[in-house]
Amino acid sequence: MQTTKNATGQPAAMANRRRFISIGAAAGLAGAMPWAFAQDGYPKQPIRIVVPFAAGSGTDAVARITGQMLGEALKASVIIDNRAGANGVIAAEYVAKAAPDGYTLFMTTNTTHSANPSLMKSLPYDPVKDFAPVSRMGNLPFMLVVNNDLPVKSVAELLAWGRAHPGKLTYASGNSTGIVSGATLSRMSGVPMLHVPYKSTPPAIADLIGGQVSMMVVDLAAGLATVKAGKMRAIAVTTQERTKLFPELPPLADTPELKGFDITSWNGVFAPAGTPRDIVLKLNKALAEMANGPVFRERVAKLGFDAFGSTPEELGAFTVSELAKWKKLIQAAGIQPE
Repeated sequence: MQTTKNATGQPAAMANRRRFISIGAAAGLAGAMPWAFAQDGYPKQPIRIVVPFAAGSGTDAVARITGQMLGEALKASVIIDNRAGANGVIAAEYVAKAAPDGYTLFMTTNTTHSANPSLMKSLPYDPVKDFAPVSRMGNLPFMLVVNNDLPVKSVAELLAWGRAHPGKLTYASGNSTGIVSGATLSRMSGVPMLHVPYKSTPPAIADLIGGQVSMMVVDLAAGLATVKAGKMRAIAVTTQERTKLFPELPPLADTPELKGFDITSWNGVFAPAGTPRDIVLKLNKALAEMANGPVFRERVAKLGFDAFGSTPEELGAFTVSELAKWKKLIQAAGIQPE
């Protein structure tokens, strides 16, 4: 039998076999890492933004505006996926284990990426190793609000009432900022306060309005409308300076016992670690331009959100620095990891 040869002098059967093996190996690689080739024409399918808090929370409200505008910028559908519970751990673990293909993003705050490592003895995710930073989106100023039936209109009056009624003050929390702010307020003032934790902010606000708890520290995005409706009373902000979003509120730090009080919550977008660099950069360009632009800033300012974007590197370095900052805050407040 005569053996046919190709132009290189190799037997045709051998050349075909080698070509088949090469094609098969490439197909196997693509099957093992489907996201490796996803950057070509991204996005080709809906993008999911996971939010670690319930619908109605400040982060959720900002995420919905972000999702709408990101979809318009990328010409893609964007879905908001609320996975509340366990102080954001449920959502963070979900995203950390998601395929790094650019179709699962995480809009989160200092709760999952600054405070949780110091609030909990163990976590199923690492806020640095398991995520690819995309962009900061801004800050969420927090305010101290009280039940309307509590006869106080200032922080000084609140502390005086607490001293006159020992064991009567209770504070709700729906996130780490609420937990740490309440504990810090109690420690610095020397006024005992009972912590009442909630799964998320909306039910905490509902119980505050209903009189089940005395007060809480809540982000402006979630609480501003309720305050303006007269259903609860705001008496201070947790930042060291007044916020332009609610300038009439004095800082807690203006009260002598609370000098130096300064707690700010932040918001950023992450992807799972291993997400292709060009996808991260494409998302960053859309998100950072949005956060620094007048349309987005004006829309979220009405929610009490101070918007601004960043590079992925800036968010990564900021996350590392905030982990150290919140560790000090939590230790100073005397909070023991659970």
